[in-house]
Amino acid sequence: MTDADDATGWPEWQSFVDSHGYLSWLDVRVESLEEGHAVLAVDHDEEFENPVGSDGYDPIHGGIVATLIDTASAFALRSTFDDPSEAGLTTTDLNVSYLRPATGDLRAEAEVVRAGRTSGVTQVSVVGADGEAAVGRTTYRLFRSGGAEGAGGR
Repeated sequence: MTDADDATGWPEWQSFVDSHGYLSWLDVRVESLEEGHAVLAVDHDEEFENPVGSDGYDPIHGGIVATLIDTASAFALRSTFDDPSEAGLTTTDLNVSYLRPATGDLRAEAEVVRAGRTSGVTQVSVVGADGEAAVGRTTYRLFRSGGAEGAGGR
């Protein structure tokens, strides 16, 4: 796998996460990046759990699972730009199907299905301690010409 610091010519992948308040709080790690493919991970933290009183780990809040799907998708799509640091994109659709409670450390693997000039689609799998916890599909508006054109960027 490609070292995240060297992937697709943009060495700032992890520093982007570190400077982002929410992603930094989650302590998201960029495990690997290749063009059209991203793997992000989050270590288990009790602060992320829904307190349902189950044996062992309580399940991780679904919003964190959705965040991993959204963020891994954005990174996979950014890797398709000539200059990922100048990439502008924004989520237009996020679909998450929860398959089982997300427990333990989580790992999201995103694959670009299509990255066109103005839109991109990804599919993502999130795996936890008990197996595949969720799958997702995203659609993004891509701003390829002349910068972000007002997009919030992600």
